[in-house]
Amino acid sequence: MHQDPPLTGEPAASGAAPAFAEVFQRAVKRRGLSLERVRSRLAEQGLPISLTTLSYWQRGRSEPERAESLRAVDALETILELPPGALRSLIGPYRPRGRVAPPAHDLRSSHRVFGENSLAERILGPDFARLNEAISTLSIRETVTIDARRRLRSIAVQQVLRAAREDADRLTAVHTVDSGARAVHTTVRCGIAGPVRFLPEVSTVVLDIEFGRELAKNETVVIDYTLTVDPGDGTDDHYQRATRVRLRDYLLHVYFHPDALPAVCHRYYREHSEAEMSYNHRVALDASHTVHSAPGRCPAGIYGISWEWPS
Repeated sequence: MHQDPPLTGEPAASGAAPAFAEVFQRAVKRRGLSLERVRSRLAEQGLPISLTTLSYWQRGRSEPERAESLRAVDALETILELPPGALRSLIGPYRPRGRVAPPAHDLRSSHRVFGENSLAERILGPDFARLNEAISTLSIRETVTIDARRRLRSIAVQQVLRAAREDADRLTAVHTVDSGARAVHTTVRCGIAGPVRFLPEVSTVVLDIEFGRELAKNETVVIDYTLTVDPGDGTDDHYQRATRVRLRDYLLHVYFHPDALPAVCHRYYREHSEAEMSYNHRVALDASHTVHSAPGRCPAGIYGISWEWPS
């Protein structure tokens, strides 16, 4: 069955570079290390970061972006005796080179991925243009479970978010699930469950997860929730998520019941809802009857896994 993508819409945070640079600079000074010594310690761990790059990070002229640079940041937290995440959580969203993109919450950014008058826009109305404009997403991990009757039974989502401004107090999520679903039950592990709307006519749930207070700018928060579906009579053959901005990290993990294993699975990417697939790679089931997609940094678009059932 067709399954519309959950929504990820977040604005690019501004002003994050000085925060990273300042904390990095203070930590180096407190430890009494030269940048050359820091560079040497990183090299000993197989992380060759140039002295110029470290200097740029310390002065706020650039921030770590590439996967190797982010691994170096994790190592720096140990070298500089900082708590885990003390540096990485201050890194601003990925900044693409070239032409400056419009704000992530700009309606054009949403239309570019979801198309005009999408289901989400019809449901949210004017709020669609302002969806999650006060937060940015650092990472998303989704675990999807398919039952013995080939139906979507649950979606577990964990997101690490950062406040783009001082009034951020909630995440709004929109999920379209199994066509004909009779009910969707929500469990929130991290965060506070806010209003939940289930629209059975379009098999869509809209939920707010509150942080419990307004965050300070650049403060991070972890949100963890699960949707349990009372499915209809059909079967499902794919799951996908759309994001209107670049993500730093996304993991989609699909579990299949051992009595209902697909014949073949593919992971794919499309730039927008009407685009052809830019890639469509076959992936094999592992020993636990799961498949996953972990593209790392993700440009705006739609990421998913599809599967074919044996006849």
